[in-house]
Amino acid sequence: MKMSSRLKEKVTAAIRKFNKSRSRSDSGDKKAAEAVAGGGGAANDTLPSSGGNVSANVTTKNTNVNAIAAGVDRESVAESPGKRLRRQDNKISPAPNRMIMPVNIQHAPDHSIRARRLMKEYKEIQKIHNSKKASVFTVELINDNLYEWYARLHIVDPDSKLAKDMVEMNIPFILLHLVFPDNFPFAPPFMRVVEPRIEKGFVMEGGAICMELLTPRGWASAYTVEAVLMQFAASLVKGQGRIVRKTKSSKEFSRRTAEEAFRSLVKTHEKYGWVTPALSDG
Repeated sequence: MKMSSRLKEKVTAAIRKFNKSRSRSDSGDKKAAEAVAGGGGAANDTLPSSGGNVSANVTTKNTNVNAIAAGVDRESVAESPGKRLRRQDNKISPAPNRMIMPVNIQHAPDHSIRARRLMKEYKEIQKIHNSKKASVFTVELINDNLYEWYARLHIVDPDSKLAKDMVEMNIPFILLHLVFPDNFPFAPPFMRVVEPRIEKGFVMEGGAICMELLTPRGWASAYTVEAVLMQFAASLVKGQGRIVRKTKSSKEFSRRTAEEAFRSLVKTHEKYGWVTPALSDG
């Protein structure tokens, strides 16, 4: 049975419509799938980006940690082993580097030995003086200072020219000045003639006295003030000392001049010993 042409056209239109509708459905599903795929891609694109930030943050933190660790290592290297051990024991941070200057502590010298020795000798001399009518010498403290004395030599060898000069010029004594250093009796006193001016007799400029006994090399702690004065009295006569009637030297007869002359004397005798030095050395 044959279909009419009109019916055939309707059937053909219906089939086309069905195919067209199916094609649209497939296209929508495909777009939906692409959209889902695209969304997943966007999500995937976002995740790597977020992951990149996290990675960058982790890298930055690691860099900071490494820098801190490097700084700690440098400080540890700069520290001495002893300081590092003390810091670890005490759990303290390292102190900044600073220079510590040494401090010299000077202790006051002990005057007790000097004071006891001088007080003992002073009392003994005063006792001898009080027990005799005519003393060879007398002593007194200068301004009540136990470490600075005046000594007066009243008697020298009566047969000497010096004794005759004293009588003729009506000079009752030879005045001496003694200064005792901090380390006396382990060092000698400084002694000089104050008046009158004496030439020869081992008396030098300013009244300095040329006696080995008064130098550090010739001194002994067993020597007493009495022994020093008696030795000086003997050296005056031995050296043919005379009282100066007319001053020939223009130099000041003072303690400063005496100290300078004595230092020069000690230097010369340390070089040549206690012999007669060359004229150029004084």
